Amino acid sequence: MKPFLHLFDFSNKVDYKIEVLAGLTVAMTMIPESLSFAILAGFPPLAGLYAAFIMGLVTAVLGGRPGMVSGGAGATAVVLIALMQSHGLEYVFAAVALAGILQILVGLFKLGKFIRLVPQPVMFGFVNGLAVIIFMSQIEQFKTVVNGESTWLTGSALYIMAGLVALTIAIIILLPKITQAVPPSLVAIVVVFGIVFGFGIDTKVVKDIASVSGGLPPFHMPDVPFSLEMLQVIFPYALIMAGVGLTESLLTINLVDEITGTRGNGNRECVAQGSANLLNGFFFGMGGCAMIAQTLVNLSAGARARLAAIVAAFTILIIILIGAPVIEQVPMAALVGVMIMVAIGTFEWISFKIINKMPRHDVFVGILVAVITVWLHNLALAVLIGVIIAALVFAWESAKRIRARKYTDASGVKHYEMYGPLFFGSVATFTEKFDVQNDPEEVIIDFKESRVADMSGIEALNKLTERYHKAGKKLQLKHLSPDCLVLLKNADAVIAVNILEDPTYHVASDKME
Repeated sequence: MKPFLHLFDFSNKVDYKIEVLAGLTVAMTMIPESLSFAILAGFPPLAGLYAAFIMGLVTAVLGGRPGMVSGGAGATAVVLIALMQSHGLEYVFAAVALAGILQILVGLFKLGKFIRLVPQPVMFGFVNGLAVIIFMSQIEQFKTVVNGESTWLTGSALYIMAGLVALTIAIIILLPKITQAVPPSLVAIVVVFGIVFGFGIDTKVVKDIASVSGGLPPFHMPDVPFSLEMLQVIFPYALIMAGVGLTESLLTINLVDEITGTRGNGNRECVAQGSANLLNGFFFGMGGCAMIAQTLVNLSAGARARLAAIVAAFTILIIILIGAPVIEQVPMAALVGVMIMVAIGTFEWISFKIINKMPRHDVFVGILVAVITVWLHNLALAVLIGVIIAALVFAWESAKRIRARKYTDASGVKHYEMYGPLFFGSVATFTEKFDVQNDPEEVIIDFKESRVADMSGIEALNKLTERYHKAGKKLQLKHLSPDCLVLLKNADAVIAVNILEDPTYHVASDKME
């Protein structure tokens, strides 16, 4: 029994009262967000609630960070909007399951650190584009369907909707200045619900969108053809969803580590997130990741163990089973107000403050990712394009850094001391540094402050050696780092260069990085 108790982090230090109350509070804040994100993406609302339950429970039990809360998050839901619109819900479930498998593999192979290689400008563009999409989608709630056509609300219906949204936003902004004992979004929803119900106000409610009444999450095999074509469709979305979800989760782990002064296990969290998403794909959930807002609510309520997140997950399940009649009467205006504030909080406003301090290419990448995200509603494509452009810009900037210091020693040997990396982007500039026809009989290239990074660099050395050989001159390489020597050894069958042995030199090796 002790290993089981250890899994849940139960100990004498856990305050069960605080954990239970924190879990209940977290559940009440997760429900409106999960519903709103599901509706935003065009999923059935139950898919959002099932995701909140499955993500919350599995990551609480198996995750690498006690105190962290996961659920049906907007960052991952928005990634799947384009897939939902083009191929439907069944493909979404297949993509969620595949994303879970990819996340599990990342954790098992301890690759979580590579998720953080996404450049900051891409993250700025992604987050800002996500915020704009969330905000613009709320504008759609000011429409109604008349005779099969979507039209804008007018007259009293518009004024009521706008007034209730404004009230929701006002409560969320002003309540924290009075008290932080309760989540402001929860209070806002309760107040607006009470006003609408108490005065019998006729306005759009959750039931007008879809029913949230249901049972236990049903087992459901995604109804998609198991073929290469299907995999080609879902893989880009699954890959970006996995990356976005793990990025959000790993950033949240870092945040909790700083607050609690403890250290979480990132690779274990990757496996837990992946397991939860895999289950989501087969149990009608839209998938998700760590939720920063709910995690902060949990920590501010005093929770530090896994129990609070477990309580939150089961609370959501109970509401699905028996509380649907109440949830279905929640005014959409309240959820719209909550989501508008989520959009405002999601937007990286600091990006405006530092835009004039960032390199122009970083600004371009950030804006491009945001525009593609908003224009195409395709975060997968936006992030992929952003990463590719950022990588190309980095390669271009690195290519310009290669330089050569030239001198001829007393023996008449000409030395080229190279600075900067020799790789595919810098090969042309590297080749231009050498004057084969006018150089003396013997030439030495010193790589003490440089390194050969790839096979393009190896091939450049091979061609340069051949040029000197045809001119009747001898070319030698000096101070190659161990990894460069490995590259040259592997390419020995296709090139032939002269290397001056220097086994004591280690400055450019990985051991000294």
